[in-house]
Amino acid sequence: MNIGLIGYGKMGKTIERIALERGHTIAFKVDSKHPLHEQDLSAADVAIEFTQPALAVGHMEQCFAGKLPVVVGTTAWQEHLPYIQGLAEKQQAALLYASNFSVGVNIVFQLNERLAQLMSKQDSYSASIEEIHHTQKLDAPSGTAVTLADGIIENHDRYTSWVSEIGQQPTATTNELPITAIREPNVPGTHTIAYSSTIDTILLTHIAHSRDGFALGSVLAAEFLFGKTGVYTMRDVLAI
Repeated sequence: MNIGLIGYGKMGKTIERIALERGHTIAFKVDSKHPLHEQDLSAADVAIEFTQPALAVGHMEQCFAGKLPVVVGTTAWQEHLPYIQGLAEKQQAALLYASNFSVGVNIVFQLNERLAQLMSKQDSYSASIEEIHHTQKLDAPSGTAVTLADGIIENHDRYTSWVSEIGQQPTATTNELPITAIREPNVPGTHTIAYSSTIDTILLTHIAHSRDGFALGSVLAAEFLFGKTGVYTMRDVLAI
């Protein structure tokens, strides 16, 4: 399979290595000096996009117009998701997006929802989320933390919204789920869901040891998306 890389920073280079190891070829590499509109989209079977929130929607629009299936790992653009889903349907395009492509994280997403259901009737416990990432990460809280928060809100009777603060736990009302975003050097990503009471604390934690898990998941997503149309997520890839 020929893969186009939209974004060729640390993540893009890791995806390139994983893709080559799995027998794929790289059709083109997009960076600030080589924008997407200069590329021959027909040379690729699928594109993998890891750039910035301000660029992601435009990249998807270009891929749709060029009939190029695209896997999107950029986060913090999802306010435009209804528009993108409508455009994909109109143009019979192929899109697979996720807040996190790690297989382990997507399993944690499922565990988080089930745990929220179990804890919903336990009034003595209060939930919180902490996420730690490298200092170069642009969005806070992380897309993964937002997905975890949404999973709790959808499955727990108490919480109706979330609040976030960088560096310390925010002050939250009874119905608000607090998210603490911490930025430290050289941290690929750590996410912890905590349910705390005066008696004990229950923790659900995922610790990424490198970018390889995210990169492998994005390549698996590209392999899944090849030859398809429609809008998909990692739940479709992993059949969970």
